[in-house]
Amino acid sequence: MGEMTINETAHAIHDWAKRKGWWESDRNTGELLALAHSELSEALEDYRIGKMDTYLDDNNKPCGFPSEIAYCMIRLMDTAVALGINLEHEIEQKMAYNEKRPYRHGGKVA
Repeated sequence: MGEMTINETAHAIHDWAKRKGWWESDRNTGELLALAHSELSEALEDYRIGKMDTYLDDNNKPCGFPSEIAYCMIRLMDTAVALGINLEHEIEQKMAYNEKRPYRHGGKVA
């Protein structure tokens, strides 16, 4: 996608999803979040079985831990645009807040 901002990337992803027919009608926000969560679950499973590199399956579909992380981000960016969320603003705001927090938020364990 080249040098694009987070918001530009998110909008390009959402435009692609619309072209592919995923937004012909309103979608359930809970379902969209569950779909993103499912990609994280697949990433966790790949981590557990040691599939830490991207590989192509028999249909040339990218698979593996990095691919599942990317797909989660794709789903979240698509959802954010659909819901009118400015990801760059929200990330910057959250990171500015986090910067003010103490080391490990005052003693939390990882």
